[in-house]
Amino acid sequence: MINKNKLSNVINIDKHPIKDSTYRSECRRKLDSDGVLVLEDFLSKDTIKSILKEANKQEDLAYYCVNKHNVYLEPSDSSFQKSHPRNKTVVSSKGCITDNQVPSDSSLRFLYNSNFFKEFLCEVLNEEFLYKYDDELSSINIHYAKEGQELGWHFDNSSFAITLLVQKPISGGRFEYIRDFRNSSINENNYDQVSDLLNNKCTPKRLKMENGSLVLFRGKNAIHRVTPTEGYLTRVLSVLAYNSEPDVKLSESARMTFFGKLY
Repeated sequence: MINKNKLSNVINIDKHPIKDSTYRSECRRKLDSDGVLVLEDFLSKDTIKSILKEANKQEDLAYYCVNKHNVYLEPSDSSFQKSHPRNKTVVSSKGCITDNQVPSDSSLRFLYNSNFFKEFLCEVLNEEFLYKYDDELSSINIHYAKEGQELGWHFDNSSFAITLLVQKPISGGRFEYIRDFRNSSINENNYDQVSDLLNNKCTPKRLKMENGSLVLFRGKNAIHRVTPTEGYLTRVLSVLAYNSEPDVKLSESARMTFFGKLY
């Protein structure tokens, strides 16, 4: 039984000294350089087992959905044809456990609320503050991808994403991405290359992720996906969602789409 209220028991603090300023600077430089930071063996083995046990216990409560969307995660635009990359749809399918279903004594919740962890994230992400969502569902999520389920190509609306891989599948479930694939700041959507990608004419990069890896990713201009899970072992991923502003709620329509409920 691990002590979930001690940071050094939850993460591999010797390998990842997140309180150390030099280590934080190295992580920030890596993220700024590559657009992604993968910290392997971030969680201790006992923590991985504990989180996976919780996830398996809660899996029957997960909300499973299949969504069709374009890569920009925006409503279709009638000024373009259906086959145009602005409107062409891809499929995302997964199950999801919401924040209010994560146990109060979970290592995930301790890590999410840890001031040392948030200070580390702020420095690496170049954010002044990080705040939890102001709704009951969105701050900590656990995603399940069973055989055949996937996350389709898309750009993120947020400037950063923070995830922890809890259980990788036997095969498939690979995170693929291409950096700097659009310029959202000037509304340049790079339709020609997006079209090539959707027609399998581009070769994306692929992240190597093992169980217990912490991943920080800037996906606003980097297109990315997770390939379909292959085999009987479910891919289990935890999403730790923060905001740079206080009192932010996920919209009611987004909560219904992703979670199937408002509360």
